[in-house]
Amino acid sequence: MRWGSSLSFRRSDLAEVPTSLVLRRPDDWHVHLRDGAMLRAVLPATARTFARAIVMPNLRPPVTSVDAAEAYRSRILEFLPEGISFEPLMTAYLTDDLDPDELARGFAQDVFRAAKLYPANATTNSAAGVSDLSRISSVLTCMEAIDMPLLIHGEVTDPDVDVFDREALFIERHLKPLRQRHPRLRIVLEHITTEESAIYIRDAYQSGDDRIAATITPHHLHLNRNAMFMGGLRSDFYCLPVVKRECHRRALVKAATSGLPCFFLGTDSAPHPRSGKESSCGCAGIFNALHALESYAVIFEQENALGRLEGFASEHGPNFYRLPLNEDTVTLVRRDQQVPLKLREPPSPPTGEESLPETEWPVLFHGGETLPWSIEFGC
Repeated sequence: MRWGSSLSFRRSDLAEVPTSLVLRRPDDWHVHLRDGAMLRAVLPATARTFARAIVMPNLRPPVTSVDAAEAYRSRILEFLPEGISFEPLMTAYLTDDLDPDELARGFAQDVFRAAKLYPANATTNSAAGVSDLSRISSVLTCMEAIDMPLLIHGEVTDPDVDVFDREALFIERHLKPLRQRHPRLRIVLEHITTEESAIYIRDAYQSGDDRIAATITPHHLHLNRNAMFMGGLRSDFYCLPVVKRECHRRALVKAATSGLPCFFLGTDSAPHPRSGKESSCGCAGIFNALHALESYAVIFEQENALGRLEGFASEHGPNFYRLPLNEDTVTLVRRDQQVPLKLREPPSPPTGEESLPETEWPVLFHGGETLPWSIEFGC
């Protein structure tokens, strides 16, 4: 059972499997760092492995201005553990009435690296998102003109549409018409979960269209929808977009390990306090940042594709965002590691500042399982 409540990992069928793998240091092109005590607690999990990360703007209130993005970036850097090099790449939260000039100013000043489109009420803290794409036509025209990437949570939110069909329908109903109206707009379809999305992105790239790409999470590579119901209702496997059927998981694995540059790493690591996950209306999100690279390595090994992991994790994303590749490296070693159930003790805040109570520490993806790969630091 590879994708249920108790994951197990088969070894590769390769005759010879490397005992270590040196990779250009990767980046995370989709992560939620939250704010306050949760930010302080989870930031080291991302920063220890990833050199840069596209930081989601769905705070309360959302990050809709240059000043708000600069302030959020300052808080992230303030909480960064000493001796760790990490660059947060900030994004703007699109709303129905966001001023295109503010967006352009932030992009010109290298404050905003991209803008995030949340359909209103599609996921966590998205109530202020876009209610209708026609409301942001001037914003999209501006982004197209300045070559600013648009990051899309690709789901329709109609209550009459089945939750498992919302991503596929978004492509037909919204994404294709949007791209016809704005053919030069660079787009990342984030955390794809369906065969339809994988095929759409692949076919676009293979037809010569290099202006659309997709991120893929580790949990969508490991889990199908049975995982949420193995032995009971598993709130820790609930995320949005929700995990889908096994055929969709297999399509994502094929896409991620294909070597195509239109697919790259984005963890969508999304921590929530325990009270938020274990409630009568549990929060959507999986916290995977601490062992994300090792989790991806398991999938790539299973597909005899370890040689393509560096491209997926460290090269395709920077190339799409037109940023330089990282020069430092990380080393994956074949050494079993037991993943703790919960985040290790978060760093203690200065006296008088808010801390995260132990009862609220987020549960880790793969918690309680043994991963066959570990990261060796200091190499």
